[in-house]
Amino acid sequence: MNFITPILAAAAPGHSTFTGIDWLAIACYFALLLGVAWWVVSKNKDTAADYFLAGRNLGWWVVGASIFASNIGSEHIVGLAGSGAKDGVALAHYELHAWCLLVLAWVFVPFYARSLVFTMPEFLERRFCVKSRYVLSVVSLVTFIVSKIAVGIFAGGVVFATLLPEMRIGSIDSFWIGSVLVIVLTGLYTALGGMRAVAYTDAVQVVVLIGGSALLTFYGLSTLGGENGLLAGWTELRKYCGSEMFNLWKPLVPAGQIATWAPVKELDAAGAITKQAWYFNSNFPWLGMAICAPVIGLWYWCTDQYIVQRALGAPSERVARQGSIFAAFLKLFPVYLFIIPGLICFALAKSGKVPGLAEVYDPATGQATAAAQGAFPLMVQHLLPPGLRGIVVAGLLSALMGSLAGVFNACSTLFTVDIYEKLRPKATQSELVRMGRIATVVMVGIALAWIPVVKGAHGLYNYLQSVQGYLAPPVFVVFFFGVFWKRLNAKGCLWAMIIGFIVGLFRMLVDTPCTLDSKFQYATGSFFWIVNNINFQYFSILITIISAIVMVVVSYMTEEPNAKQISGLTFATATADDKAKTRASWGAKEVIFSVIIMACITFAYLYFRG
Repeated sequence: MNFITPILAAAAPGHSTFTGIDWLAIACYFALLLGVAWWVVSKNKDTAADYFLAGRNLGWWVVGASIFASNIGSEHIVGLAGSGAKDGVALAHYELHAWCLLVLAWVFVPFYARSLVFTMPEFLERRFCVKSRYVLSVVSLVTFIVSKIAVGIFAGGVVFATLLPEMRIGSIDSFWIGSVLVIVLTGLYTALGGMRAVAYTDAVQVVVLIGGSALLTFYGLSTLGGENGLLAGWTELRKYCGSEMFNLWKPLVPAGQIATWAPVKELDAAGAITKQAWYFNSNFPWLGMAICAPVIGLWYWCTDQYIVQRALGAPSERVARQGSIFAAFLKLFPVYLFIIPGLICFALAKSGKVPGLAEVYDPATGQATAAAQGAFPLMVQHLLPPGLRGIVVAGLLSALMGSLAGVFNACSTLFTVDIYEKLRPKATQSELVRMGRIATVVMVGIALAWIPVVKGAHGLYNYLQSVQGYLAPPVFVVFFFGVFWKRLNAKGCLWAMIIGFIVGLFRMLVDTPCTLDSKFQYATGSFFWIVNNINFQYFSILITIISAIVMVVVSYMTEEPNAKQISGLTFATATADDKAKTRASWGAKEVIFSVIIMACITFAYLYFRG
């Protein structure tokens, strides 16, 4: 399904509810953001460390806020709310990955801090070889372009299409206008200010993002509960949504399908065939969530340049760890601020308490309609009073700009440090900064070129969700196996990444025709049809297993790694001095907050069981 259609429908003429107070709130937000960006740019120095890592001088709260802001984009908010309205809390698995940030804080930060690397591929070169650095750099750049940049453009167009559906400049509609404006403005302050501008504007954006989304949740629960308040609203929410929507653990086989390994028929209540289906193609099965989701989470939070670059900008191991723990705390909020509003929208539609949301619920089936994908903007339009509506929309825009700025900065860092500096090892600091700015401008150009593809594609949002599942496993394997298993060598790492990426790319190519053309379908039962219909989480598990086997087998068939090269880069080769410095970098405060975060995650898993 084309993700944008129901959202644009909600933004059709007659639905606009924006007032002058709303625009004033948005204008004040942008004025504040511009002031922060200007102040940061004035403080910048013309060195690579300052431009790409903010001089390694970010405070713990800036590190944590920037990690969180980079993760949460507008498409994240709108998509999670839409999923909440249709599938309940199923995607909360991904949002409860705050524990992955604790793995970053306690397991990987010590290695990153003492190696003083600029990028994740650079760390991989030190642990294994320069070839592995090039492979990861190129794959990371491609991944950023086809996933994060594309999704960011898409979200910008959606937000503006929702706010100003009738805005046009000649034949150019509001989707194009919004996409171009957001890309250019974000690219401008990212290119001028580098990592410091991205990090400090992220810190401002997090406040607006969390505050605005919290307002929507509170107003929704208050409307459900009426005069009885928020607690009554939560009781009403559980009543209207039912236990299934509050269940994190979905069955392996969806209702109406037969538990078999062969292609099967999906049946309706009367036993009639509704469509051909593959057994693996279940939405969010518990097995996939239990195995695949942590693999993607650990890759994303612990090894992805897009996220880890903030921790690399900390002045010490202690600050990097504290910032990562703070980010883990912030990561607890999305379940309640983005997913729960989707459930609230469904409950309000089902109860009839907000007539404007009626299109979200189908009384005949008792299920959410396609319009549920636009749950978040629909609630903004029909629930919030003037002024607060503007604050929430400012939060949407801040989420969009924060995630785009992060990917622009990560791409420029990867290209400049991992590729350009290798080609020109004698480049001056000012030359590296200049190339970083040029790389950012190029990324902006690529983003603009993506707009026609993004707007015209069908099912793009779901397709991009699966991209990470196909590309993350080999990176996860080489990083985690690399620091825990000293016997694994450069050849094992290289072949694991090459074969893992080939298998993932194969699945992406098989999926692409179905994504670009909703009418395209492989012959039922054919090899390509089977591959296309295997749930992406199960396929991701397969790639993980293949990559791990290749890395271990090739490593043990070849020579052991050089002991001097891997000194301090694995747990087994960490020196006594390394261990002493790491132990001195944390105290009771870090442990207590980590335990509290784990307790909150455990509570959520126990509570959302239906």
